[in-house]
Amino acid sequence: MTTDLIIRNVRPLGGAPTDLFIRDGRFVEAAAPKGTDAIDAGGQIALPGLVEAHTHLDKTLIGTDWYRNEVGPTRNDRILADRRAKRELGIDARRQSARQIMQTLPFGVTHIRTHVDVDTEIGIANVQGLVATRAAFAGLVDVQIVAFPQSGMLVRPGTLALMEEALKAGADIVGGIDPASIDRDPVRHLDAIFALADRHSKPIDIHLHEPGELGAFCLELIIERTRALGLQGRVMASHAYCLGTLDAKRQGTLIDALATENIAVMTVGSPSAPALPLKLLRQSGVIVASGSDGIQGTWEPWGSGDMLERAKFLAQRNGMTADADLEAAVEVCTFGGASGIELHDYGLAPGCHGDLVLVAAQTLAEAVALTPHERTVIRGGRILVRNGQLSEDLPHVD
Repeated sequence: MTTDLIIRNVRPLGGAPTDLFIRDGRFVEAAAPKGTDAIDAGGQIALPGLVEAHTHLDKTLIGTDWYRNEVGPTRNDRILADRRAKRELGIDARRQSARQIMQTLPFGVTHIRTHVDVDTEIGIANVQGLVATRAAFAGLVDVQIVAFPQSGMLVRPGTLALMEEALKAGADIVGGIDPASIDRDPVRHLDAIFALADRHSKPIDIHLHEPGELGAFCLELIIERTRALGLQGRVMASHAYCLGTLDAKRQGTLIDALATENIAVMTVGSPSAPALPLKLLRQSGVIVASGSDGIQGTWEPWGSGDMLERAKFLAQRNGMTADADLEAAVEVCTFGGASGIELHDYGLAPGCHGDLVLVAAQTLAEAVALTPHERTVIRGGRILVRNGQLSEDLPHVD
């Protein structure tokens, strides 16, 4: 549902005060007719709807009893514990994904890419749950579903067939994970997921935690396959920690290749993983997006899902303090995310979808540093959240 609306005295991206007019769900340049519904932004900053480019909606424990985390330190420990928790806790992917969406909507998150587990124990049940959630929130929050072989693919026979089923059931993107350290065969793993994406005309989003030269080798294989299949602009390397550990020459060569093949990089600004060279990536023309990853789950208890706060984390992790750098961090969580997950007509310009979040701050840098709450969120001209309060006509979530 869209509503014609004029937002007065608003500052797009922290610029000069102006009025924004949304008609038929999009920003338009024409003057608003008399009688059009209007709100006064009071000089607040307008950002386009925030983009959560990497999370796991099916696994959050928001709203459940506290999970006592006694999981071992390795990634494999966490994967095993996560698989066990899905059995023992009976996590309902549809319910939990709706809970996270409703937690992050007041922050202004209107676009989400979620990685959803596909494995031989749960099959595609979590994907089916997310498909139902996506339908329930259609027109309010966009949800992209990545079929994600969290527990491995080649090492768990039958998973590749389930990935195909997941795409037929409504998943939008082919996922992958650590083709060397988890599947033990990077060439076969990447051949399989790129063939799947090519067969179904789908994008690819690969979790790549592999460190150092191992990660660089896997990244080279991804670049080669992107080029060979003409998938430029349709591939994202999530995490890509190796880029934060290589020497300058090796790092620069890989970054240039990523830019040439238009492969996006997603970073969460993790405090415990190597920091990616955020400035260099962006200066080299690589699309950089960000996300919250797992929120309040079995892997870790952290996270609110506020992508403006995530911009703060990115800035802190990269030692950024200048206003211009904080503004760049906001861009990663808005326009960078939108490009990375292939959103169209995104922004505040005429012709773009009429989605925005109002933030009470004088500058973008202040918005990042202080992350004010009590935001107003508008989707297609419809006010979903006003000063931090959800509209009463939004879907009810248990």
